[in-house]
Amino acid sequence: MIKILKYGEVPNSELFIRTDALSNVADTVSDILDNVRRNGDKALIEYTERFDKVRLKGLEVTKEELEDALSKVEPEFMGVLERAAANIRAFHSRQVRNSFILNEQDGVVIGQKIMPIEKVGIYVPDGTAPLSSTVLMDTIPAKIAGCKEIIMVSSPNADGNINPYILAAASVAGVDRIFKVGGAQAIGALAFGTESIPRVDKIVGPGSAYVAEAKKQVYGRVSIDMIAGPSEILAVADEKTEPRYIAADMLSQAEHDYNATAVLVTNSMELALRVQKELEVQIEKLPRRDIARASIDNNGKIIVADDLMKAIDIANEIAPEHLELCVDEPFDYLDKIKHAGSIFMGRNCPEAVGDYFAGPNHTLPTSGTARFFSPLSVDDFVKKSQYTYFSAEALDKVADDIAMFAEKEALMGHARSVMIRTEDRRNKA
Repeated sequence: MIKILKYGEVPNSELFIRTDALSNVADTVSDILDNVRRNGDKALIEYTERFDKVRLKGLEVTKEELEDALSKVEPEFMGVLERAAANIRAFHSRQVRNSFILNEQDGVVIGQKIMPIEKVGIYVPDGTAPLSSTVLMDTIPAKIAGCKEIIMVSSPNADGNINPYILAAASVAGVDRIFKVGGAQAIGALAFGTESIPRVDKIVGPGSAYVAEAKKQVYGRVSIDMIAGPSEILAVADEKTEPRYIAADMLSQAEHDYNATAVLVTNSMELALRVQKELEVQIEKLPRRDIARASIDNNGKIIVADDLMKAIDIANEIAPEHLELCVDEPFDYLDKIKHAGSIFMGRNCPEAVGDYFAGPNHTLPTSGTARFFSPLSVDDFVKKSQYTYFSAEALDKVADDIAMFAEKEALMGHARSVMIRTEDRRNKA
């Protein structure tokens, strides 16, 4: 049963989401990455046979395999994917930035150019919950940014195929190439390249502890979006909120993972007790009840605060991945929220709306990293270069200033690289 904690009566360490390592997988992941780097496709096929229990003849999804998968997907669901994709495109299209140029000083031109990252790898978890929504959320911003090639990887099933709903989402989103490989080995393939899988410049997408550790270890060779931990939800709710709704929302994240975290912060002990009771009822109705039970019992908590403003303060301290504001006039509190991945406003906006359909991204910072990380966006798929032009006359005007700056840093070569030009012109004058 979920714990009820009274704010101020227990140590703060009891209130917040666990951020400790779930398991020590670094050495195992390092060995896998090294094997993939050295042996390429051979290592991927061997790991797929070991972990996914299937011996693949080829790693890439063929056109025929994709068409066969699409034939198995209900037209109604294809329509849902298209509508969701349209919402995601509409939202992320507003994030596009423009290059700029400044030439306000005579003889000086400075600017910044924004360019898409050329090759992006999308990791899509399958396992017990095939996340076709992740395909849309991670691919569409990359397409809007103008990325030249998007490579998707996902684990095959025992028949050697990727889940058809994942492939349907890839078709809708515009993924360029798809490979049947998952786990840390897939991250290695994207980072190093193999005979079949091209090396990419950035890897995005959630995954297991092994995937997260692999992304951490290859960072620097390639860019990554973030190190994502288990899913989290925090609801701020008052006494007017229906407890069945809050319990259902908490379980929507608890069913993700044994290590997922669901938190309610409320100013009402009565609501706390009713939600505690309702969770027990609803858990038993879930197909993934064992996962939800472990999540709620081990990581879940209900925190009772003195008032709503204190509840908001607690939410800011926790900095959750998903934050629901289940209160009257939620926009009155929006400016008070300082740290959250994605915010869901009002009593009729469950987090699942954002997971699938609304348009804002669902790849979000976890484990308190919303204090300094942001949701996945078009910005994650571009890079910036800056440029500077000085005419001879413009350089001569500032040469002494630059030289003095360099001299104060004891970098006389810097100073000389400027002054050698200016002195030549002065001597000729």
